[in-house]
Amino acid sequence: MPTVEMAARSNAGLASELRLSVMRLRRRLSNERHPDNALSMGAMAVLGCLFRNGDNTVGDLAAHERIQPPSMTRIVNSLEEGGYVSRRAHETDRRQVVVALTEQGRTTLLADRDRRDAWLACRLEDLSTSERDLLRRAAPLLERLATSD
Repeated sequence: MPTVEMAARSNAGLASELRLSVMRLRRRLSNERHPDNALSMGAMAVLGCLFRNGDNTVGDLAAHERIQPPSMTRIVNSLEEGGYVSRRAHETDRRQVVVALTEQGRTTLLADRDRRDAWLACRLEDLSTSERDLLRRAAPLLERLATSD
């Protein structure tokens, strides 16, 4: 039976190992969410997108999150009802709506991120200096994979 190291030597083997590891880490991080946060991961992703990129149209948010605009409209409606985002008419194209993060949305996002970052920082302490350095070099590569087409 091939070991993990042997399987990861081929691109297909590496893809399989990365997929499994990244999905497990994602689940662990999801479990570390702030206990007062009842928002879905999709809703949190929208808050994160608004935090990183500033105000956006519903269409731009949908493209960013790679979902259909009607699905994004449902998420934005829910977030607006909860007070996490606000909407306003686009300055130059009145057919479009611009979505903005509210203070409640920002506070919710940052509390959730802080909790998950603290959990991960504790796990990183268990690694050696060279292992943490390797992850520092890998992080931009993982981001590049995650955002590529």
